[in-house]
Amino acid sequence: MSDELVLVTGGSGFIGAHCILRLLEAGYRVRTTVRSLDREADVRAILKVGGAEPGEALEVVAADLLADAGWPEAVAGCRYVLHIASPFPQTQPKNEFELIVPARQGALRVLRAARDAGVARAVMTSSFAAIGYGHKPTERPFTEEDWTNLSARVSPYVKSKTLAESAAWDFVAREGGALELVVVNPVGVLGPVLGPDLSSSVALVKQALDGALKRAPRIFFNIVDVRDVADLHLRAMTDPAAKGQRFLAVADGPLSLKDVADVLRARMGAAAARVPTSELPDWLVKLLAPINAAARQVAPDVGKVRRASNEKARHVLGWKPRSNEEAIVATAESLARLGLVGDSRSAGE
Repeated sequence: MSDELVLVTGGSGFIGAHCILRLLEAGYRVRTTVRSLDREADVRAILKVGGAEPGEALEVVAADLLADAGWPEAVAGCRYVLHIASPFPQTQPKNEFELIVPARQGALRVLRAARDAGVARAVMTSSFAAIGYGHKPTERPFTEEDWTNLSARVSPYVKSKTLAESAAWDFVAREGGALELVVVNPVGVLGPVLGPDLSSSVALVKQALDGALKRAPRIFFNIVDVRDVADLHLRAMTDPAAKGQRFLAVADGPLSLKDVADVLRARMGAAAARVPTSELPDWLVKLLAPINAAARQVAPDVGKVRRASNEKARHVLGWKPRSNEEAIVATAESLARLGLVGDSRSAGE
């Protein structure tokens, strides 16, 4: 147990909230940032759903990735910083700088403030988006040695995560002083939902359960449970061997959306009555792309399989993730428990 203070940026988010829960469980005091203090009640409500009522062990402060104000106060007295806050839209913006600027500048603001306050180590949440995109098809699993190729055509989100992580490493190397940096690169994050603000990955499961997906496009993705992402952040925060390293957060191999649907039907009974049973042909997705926003978003990734290795996190930090199936079922069960399934106005539509 520890009485040390940890700053978690973006405490109202999916990963941020689970990191706070894990920190509180481990005995840390936590300070978390939200863009507006109006969100403090929301943060405490989602933590309560997760089984925690931290009282004074949690402090909520206001700080925005787009402004300097609030960051010196946010990091004051903290031994560690988990920088998790970053824009992750359900649809890609027309102007890529809407994502790139807050992701990159926000990371630099947090790291600069952490350095100036004498923080020992910052753990930054990046993404597989900064590792596995813009490459020719390969059977080889991507590892932490790989970087997304920005000279290829990639989405604004992928570009924002790659540029933000690259800028963070450059900053620490050139101006970081004694500040240590560790980066966690999760794939598609599923697991227990704590509130109605859904991530894009969770929204996909909700759409399947709601019947918003009549047929599944042939897209493939890797999965990790949010509880294991939080666990990896804590290991990265305290293990001496993690200093200066990146760690991929991924469970088993990649699944197709149809594979996910099959798990839902096998494990969720009547709740999965509207889950799709067939796949949408690739040619039809591409045909619909010019006139349908959902098809346009998935069309570039149809049929593409990207594998990722978790060997480094397992070997260096002793990390043991849950299975893909466990993460999928936990997502669906939590959506049902919170009454978020069955709304035809499915998130992300």
